[in-house]
Amino acid sequence: MSARKERVAHAIRETLTELINAEVKDPRVHAPTLLTVTRVELNTDMAVANCYVSIVAEDEATVDAALAGLHKAAGFLRGPIGRTVGLQHAPELRFHLDASIDMSEKLAQIVREDEEKARAAGREPGMERAGLAPARGVDKK
Repeated sequence: MSARKERVAHAIRETLTELINAEVKDPRVHAPTLLTVTRVELNTDMAVANCYVSIVAEDEATVDAALAGLHKAAGFLRGPIGRTVGLQHAPELRFHLDASIDMSEKLAQIVREDEEKARAAGREPGMERAGLAPARGVDKK
């Protein structure tokens, strides 16, 4: 990605975060515990901004409603984004749920469970990965 596109994408992400908190009045958007704009990707001519959001909520229905609220507010947010970032033509905003946050949380949970199982078996967590596991059949003293 070009340096200009990266700067514009970063500015859009920061501006979106502020505008969603201050200007969007849709209660569906503010219902989740946490809503974060994680990244913005612009297409080649910067006419479309794919905005990835992480939404932490108690249930899937709240996440879906918040995403629907963002889709509805996209046209409203487009004008202030263009003015604040200083673009002649503001990009079309398309909101997507960022699954990378969920995936990293699931992987962290798997690692925690693996460490708990290793401790329960009397092994030091991480020894097998580092190649430091004791030889089988030999007691540690």
